[in-house]
Amino acid sequence: MTPQDQQDPTDRTGLLYGFAAYAMWGLVPLFWPLLEPAGAVEILAHRMVWSLAAVGLVLLVLRRWSWVRPLLRQPGRLGMIALAATVISVNWGLYIWGVNSGHVVETALGYFINPLVSIAFGVLLLRERLRPAQWAAVGVGAVAVGVLSVGYGKLPWIALTLALSFATYSLAKKRIGLGGLESLAAETAVQFLPALGFLLWLGAHGGSTFASEGAGHAALLASCGFVTALPLICFGAAAVRLPLSVIGMLQYVAPTFQFVLGLAVFHESMPPERWAGFALVWLALALLTWDALSTARRGRRELAAAAARAAVLSATAAATTETDASDATDASDATDACDALDACDASDALDASDALDASDAAPGTGAAEAAVPDTRPGPISGV
Repeated sequence: MTPQDQQDPTDRTGLLYGFAAYAMWGLVPLFWPLLEPAGAVEILAHRMVWSLAAVGLVLLVLRRWSWVRPLLRQPGRLGMIALAATVISVNWGLYIWGVNSGHVVETALGYFINPLVSIAFGVLLLRERLRPAQWAAVGVGAVAVGVLSVGYGKLPWIALTLALSFATYSLAKKRIGLGGLESLAAETAVQFLPALGFLLWLGAHGGSTFASEGAGHAALLASCGFVTALPLICFGAAAVRLPLSVIGMLQYVAPTFQFVLGLAVFHESMPPERWAGFALVWLALALLTWDALSTARRGRRELAAAAARAAVLSATAAATTETDASDATDASDATDACDALDACDASDALDASDALDASDAAPGTGAAEAAVPDTRPGPISGV
């Protein structure tokens, strides 16, 4: 049985970890405005620097460094890490700017349509074949983008850029093949020197807010690392306890929280055209979820049927083995019986021969001689 088979979709600890991870990602729009008057680029640079410090500390506590040396000997994976670091930098920077510029709802839209973009990447780049429900979801998503473009008066470029950058990042991480913490450590190691150089340059030119806005502001900027690492740690704990189908459904928690925050906290407008566009996006996601659950149920049924067939074949093989052993035992018993019978016949013949010898030697046994003819060779006669 594989670890995936042992995962329980109702595991309470896994569900708590998963919900905590996506809830933190969903509530993070409340954090970025706290870092003002720092600009989006300065916040991004601090996030890169302090994320490496936070993740490095976690790996040091866990003593998980064995992956570093093999990675350094693989230029191809290092190139993919550089690509992942680049696209996630774009994603992080645009997300911070979008939240602090009053586009929380559109950033939420980006993560709602991200699964649809990932599916499109699978078809275009990995030559994957889609099921009918997936094709329908992609089609509905494309219509939704058109409706939202009408509602915004332009393409929702923030949402599309977030979705494209994160889908590219996911594809790169799939090729890298590292765990969440290890991958983030490698990516932030690539980001560290440029980010630190920018912060030093900014401070030298009097543009840094790290030292000029007080200790509280500096502490908030430094906490960017833990804001980045903590949900990732919770996600890793959930991923080893829950099936992928459950993780896939939990991923909608984050953009849902962001969407609600955009309406209830940041008071962004939602004209009817945007509601229609979001409704189409949610319909596409419902189709994807239904298809994923149906496929998972079908897979479990097929697995159960295969296990039942294997059990029947195993039982049949065991019964056949027992039958062969029983036949062999019966044959052995029959052989023993035959051997015993032959022994009895030989014993009887020997007893008869002894009786004949005794009758010849004893006087006055004419009756015995008449009854048992003498078949032994005698003297040659002249008659």
